[in-house]
Amino acid sequence: MTDNQAVAGGHPDMDYAEHERTYEGFLTFSKWGVIFVVLLLIFMAVTLL
Repeated sequence: MTDNQAVAGGHPDMDYAEHERTYEGFLTFSKWGVIFVVLLLIFMAVTLL
């Protein structure tokens, strides 16, 4: 890379706190989504089979 600023401290226009908060929300949503689908499949296996 020719721009050492991107490596050392990041781009000044980026809001890294907001980026991390959004990513944390994405991970939380994904985790609970997977848990819901697994529970739904278990429920369906118990009641429909």
